[in-house]
Amino acid sequence: MIIAIIIIVVVLLVLFGFSVRIVRQSTSVIVERLGKYHKTLDTGVHFILPIFDRTLPAISLKERVADFPPQPIITKDNVTMSIDTVVYFQITDPKLYSYGVEKPISAIENLTATTLRNIVGELELDETLTSRDTVNSKMRAILDDATDAWGIKINRVELKNIDPPQAIREAMEKQMRAERERREQILLAEGDKKSSILRAEGEKQAAILRAEAEKATLIAEAEGEAEAIRKIIEANPSKEYLTLKAYEALQKVADGQSTKLIVPSNIADMASLVSALTETVETGKEKPKK
Repeated sequence: MIIAIIIIVVVLLVLFGFSVRIVRQSTSVIVERLGKYHKTLDTGVHFILPIFDRTLPAISLKERVADFPPQPIITKDNVTMSIDTVVYFQITDPKLYSYGVEKPISAIENLTATTLRNIVGELELDETLTSRDTVNSKMRAILDDATDAWGIKINRVELKNIDPPQAIREAMEKQMRAERERREQILLAEGDKKSSILRAEGEKQAAILRAEAEKATLIAEAEGEAEAIRKIIEANPSKEYLTLKAYEALQKVADGQSTKLIVPSNIADMASLVSALTETVETGKEKPKK
């Protein structure tokens, strides 16, 4: 009797152990009763009927990353390149994920490859290389719509690597090198142009300053001579002083480049000439006052 009780207790414990299911955080468990879908277990402790109920492997609800191998793609201008993609997805409906498609990851990989061929096949090589964001957005929209029936949400699709043929890469490198050299030549030419303009403006300003300096010098000299004549006139010079100045004027004339020199017979008349010039200067100065 005791043995029978022990056996019954052990059987009940075993059945209780099989009837308890603990579901971890961010996971779900599908329960089948007699081979048919019964319910989905969320996070927590759950009880099922032993023998009648069977649980499938736990399904993670976390975001997953699928890195697919490179695929040969032909562009619109008949250039074959190798492109590998990375898909970020998340399971939103464990029931559809379990019963919607066989081998969901493989299905996503094949769908990604065919969608990529269709999109890139409408683009030329340059557009493919410069339109990654556009390709990513189109692929995400198409894949997300197609995987709704599988209980999968496509969050992002990224083109990881785009490898054109070796000949195309070499041609692109040459083109980039030529473009850099062209920009360098443009920068050098603009620098020379600005330098020439600055030099020309500097020379112009220097010439203006020299001309203004010469003008100021001539004006100062003329004003000095006029001031000297005025002071002589105001001092009422004697005949002897005027005669002496006449000699000095004659000496300056003799030191000039003239080949002929006419000397008056009466050198004293020079004083009269200087006196006449003085009166003429006085007359010229008095006219503006009238």
